Amino acid sequence: MATMKATKRTERGTRQSRRLRKEGNIPGIIYGHGEEPVAVTLGRHDIELAILHGERLLEVKIARKTHNVLIKDVQYDAFGSEILHVDLNRVDLDERVEITVPIILVGTPEGIKDGGVLQQAESELQLKCPVRHIPEEIKHLVTEMKLNDRLYMKDLVLSEGATLLSSPETLVCSVTEIQEAAEAAPLEGAGAPEPEVIGEKPPEDQETPAK
Repeated sequence: MATMKATKRTERGTRQSRRLRKEGNIPGIIYGHGEEPVAVTLGRHDIELAILHGERLLEVKIARKTHNVLIKDVQYDAFGSEILHVDLNRVDLDERVEITVPIILVGTPEGIKDGGVLQQAESELQLKCPVRHIPEEIKHLVTEMKLNDRLYMKDLVLSEGATLLSSPETLVCSVTEIQEAAEAAPLEGAGAPEPEVIGEKPPEDQETPAK
């Protein structure tokens, strides 16, 4: 869990937010758990570093109060390079939340030597787990997979206290012959993943990204 400091933000609006970003800061809002929403200013470097390292859970200190929050949403500019605003959802470390986690396949299957190719059908899974045990990713070693072997969601090892929400019989990957893999390849642009939704809807204190 990454730790960072923030300050309460009294001035709002596009002009003030633009000024904050020029000063190396990012406007954001903390909400949820029955408490009043708090508009905050966070250090750009702190937020960018947390996102770069795949952090989801943050400990944000404002004066003498500490907030445990999940990164709910990050708004970028039209080029996807500059962070405009972040939404942070308060959580209790022991509560269970539903999240989407990347699936990382590690190694080269044995079946590759026999003319096979590794086909990954799913790159994410949905699970429910305690906030304190949210994984950055789920890794699975595929080195022992032979030609025609298949890996399903039910075969993955989850983090502590996690429950699989995705269908257990969903195919994650398979080692198939090259010709068969070519025939099964999806059309370009098909099957794009849906955006992740965690927690509750944020208050109306967000900017619309520049177009």
